[in-house]
Order: sequence, then structure tokens, then C-alpha cells
Amino acid sequence: MAAHVEVIATDLRRVKVKVMPTTYLVDVLDEACQKLSLNSDRYLLKHKQKNVDLTGPFRTSGLSPGAKLELVIKSSSPSVISIALDIAGRRVVKKLPSDMTLWQVLRQFETAEAGLNITGRGSPKSVDGGQLYYERPVVNIMGRDYFELPDLQKTLSQCGINSGSMVLRVSFRNTEQTLYEAMEQISTYLKDVEPATAAEENKETAAPSAVEPTPESKVSEPSEQAPNPPEQTAESSEKAAEPAPLVDAPPMPSPQPTTAGDAMDIDQPSASSTPADRLQPTSVFSAPSSSTPVATQIQEDDSVYEPTIAHAQLRQQHLLARTQNTRLKSDAELAADAAEAAAKLAKITKVEVKVRFPDQTSAQWVVTPAETGAFLYQAVRGVMAHPSQPFRLVMAATHAVVHDDDKRLIADYRLKGRELLNCVWDDAAPAEARQTPFLKTSIASKAQAVVVPQVPQAGPDDDKNTSAGPSRPAGSEKKESHMDSDAIRKKLGKLFKLPGKK
Repeated sequence: MAAHVEVIATDLRRVKVKVMPTTYLVDVLDEACQKLSLNSDRYLLKHKQKNVDLTGPFRTSGLSPGAKLELVIKSSSPSVISIALDIAGRRVVKKLPSDMTLWQVLRQFETAEAGLNITGRGSPKSVDGGQLYYERPVVNIMGRDYFELPDLQKTLSQCGINSGSMVLRVSFRNTEQTLYEAMEQISTYLKDVEPATAAEENKETAAPSAVEPTPESKVSEPSEQAPNPPEQTAESSEKAAEPAPLVDAPPMPSPQPTTAGDAMDIDQPSASSTPADRLQPTSVFSAPSSSTPVATQIQEDDSVYEPTIAHAQLRQQHLLARTQNTRLKSDAELAADAAEAAAKLAKITKVEVKVRFPDQTSAQWVVTPAETGAFLYQAVRGVMAHPSQPFRLVMAATHAVVHDDDKRLIADYRLKGRELLNCVWDDAAPAEARQTPFLKTSIASKAQAVVVPQVPQAGPDDDKNTSAGPSRPAGSEKKESHMDSDAIRKKLGKLFKLPGKK
């Protein structure tokens, strides 16, 4: 029994589309956009403020005949979809973008799963073998089959899959084409449809039976590609050349003692002064002489903490801003923010890293973008009295652990400006090492006291004159000073009025 639905465009134009119980809603979208002279790839259908599932037929959609569907513009950036591929009782799951074609989806699963061959299968028709004939993949989405090459060039979004998760069931059909002829036809078709990827697809379809490279090719690849990295490194940007100093790291003298025992390290003159300068701290600070924190000794007047009208107005602005609906960032905007953050980190030339030791002494190093976590651990061992004992370096701000590995301190751990790290003993460290001074004698003799700057205490008038809101014109302070206390109390009462009071 035929029925119809009414599709309303964003400019309030209306078209009627005839539907059958077996009509897929993605076809309804295509026909409506064709009548309205619109590109169906840019639109979705909504019914009563809810997105319509375009993958299913009309009879399972829950829509009634004559339903009014709204045509809305979908996001320009592709969404991430969880795709489960069901093939011969085997299910594999991957997250893929919605602008990927069905053919590319099949190729993605082929390259990710060893031994999985979907687009290049062949089987003999006779029992004794002989010529291989092509087995065409058939992708079934909610009861609808896609097997022709134009159908497999449709994107997931064009098939109605725009969000969430979907199961693609793959089966195979025998054809009368030989495997060689089918691969030639597919290669020619892809060359016309996707000129940019024709060379890559041609290489992939030339040998469909070889899903994985042979051991001979795996061995020969490094030898053929070995001369390329030095040429690329010489011509690459500064960011690519940053890890280069790590190659010269092994000649550095290790600060660990050669003896197997836990004897304290004895200062020995270094044979090479240049590598040792990088490991030596720029500043060493002694432990505080008092157990009372300096911050607790600062006395402030209680009137400094009294809120002013400007503080109340600023708080009201923050609460009002939090009630406003904000749009979540798209994938493209998130990628742009990540690229901007990476560019800012790439511009950093040096970072001052201060390491606070368990006995409250501390040392400071200046690291460059090429320095890694292993370098920082080596530098700390160079000033330790017991360099063989295990320890950890923890960021004071985020409590993240800096590991003794090849991750770069600036690019990977995102250190910038001035950073404070806490050096803590590992659980395996003995009590003897914990109770003795952390620094060796020669380093501890260079320690200097930490100078705490004297911060001028703000009086009650100074703090109230500092406005937390926008700047006021000259003369407004004089008018405000004449306001009596009752008017101020009345205004504050309106700002902090509790619900239910009259």
C-alpha cells in the first residue's frame, strides 16, 4: 500500500515523497533533495526534533503515513562511527569516519586484520582447480545489499550511517569473471573515480592473494629505505631535527657507581667537560631552616577578604554565562586546537625545571626541546649520594609521573615556562638511603638559601579600590564614597536574595 511523507526544507519549501513499506529512508532523503535541487550529502531528516534513522525501511521507522519530516543541515566535519564487520561468523570492530566509502571500509579491515581477504577473493569452479573466478563482496546494511562498484563507492553517510554504531554483514557471490579480469576492471574503475588514490589502489589490487608481505619483502624493505632517513633529516624542519642530539647521548659518562654495593658516590673528575655541563644543575637550593611554611607567617587584614560590589557583579556574570547553551567543538575544531597547542610547544626553546628532593633540598636545570625523561633521570642521579637507589619524578601540578624513557620533556610531557617536579623514593629504596642526605657533598656545598620575596601587604582601602569588574570613569569613586551603608546593604541583599523570601 502506497503512502507519502512530507519533507520541509530549511527555507520552508515542501515536497511530497511517495513511500512503500520497503522504501528505505535514505532514498526518501535523496528523492526529496533531488526535487528541491539540494545536495543530499549535506542534510539529515528529523521528525519531532529527533533524528530519523536513514538506514532502515519505512515500515520499521515508526513513522505514520503523511508524517512531516524536517530537512536539517548536518555537521560539515565527519563523525566517528563504530563499525562492526560480520564476515563468516567472525566479527571485527573499528572506529571509522562517516565520509569513508564502503570499499575503503573493507580495505581498512583487510589491512588491520591479518589473513582477512575481502576485496580480492577467488575460487575455482572445477574440483581439480584451474582458473580462479572472482567472488564479489556483498555488504548488507539493515537488509539492503551493496555489491556493485558504484554502490561500494558510497560513503557511510550516503548509506544513512551518520552516528552511533552499525553492523556490516559481508557475504560473497560467485561471478563469471576471472580474478585477473575483475582486478583489472576494479583498478580501471577506481582510477576514474579516485584519481588521487589510483596508484595506491592499483598496487593493492595487483596481488589480491598476498594479504601480508612475504618475509623476503619484510627483510628487503629496511635496506632499501635505509638511505632515506638521513636525507630527510637534513632537509626537514627544526621540529624534525630536534631529536637528533639524542643520538650523541651514549658517550655521556654515567653517574652511577661501578661497584655493586650501596656505597655513597665519591666525586670523580669528569674526563669530558662538555657533556657534564648539561647534566650539572644551574642552581642548588638548601632545605628550609624552619618547619613552619613561610606562607603561614604572612598576616593579612581581615578586611582584605570582604567581598565588594564589583566582586558580586563579577560572580553574577559568571553564573549567567554558565546558564547559556554552548556548542560543543567539532572534530575539525578539536584538531585545530591540538595543532595550535603543538605549534606553541614547538616554539619553546628552553624550560627551567626545578626538582625538589625528599629532604626538601632542590636543584634546577635548563632543558631544551631535545631533552628526554631519561636525560632528567640521569641528571638527578649525577647529584645523588646514592645514585643506584630507585626513585620517581612526579609533576607537582598534575601529579603525572615522568618516566625514565625517550619521551621528550617539552613535546610529550608538555613542560613549559617553569616547572616543579617532586623526587620521591621508590618503595624498594632502603631506609639507610632515606635517612642520609640526598645530595652528594660537592653538590650540597654549592647550595644557597631560598630567598622569599617580600610582598607588600595590601590595606583594606587598597583592596577595595581594586575593581574586579569593568573600569569605572573618573569621579565615580567619589560618588560611591558618599553612599551610606544602608544603600550598600540593600544592594547586596538583592544580589544574594534566597528563593522563597519576599
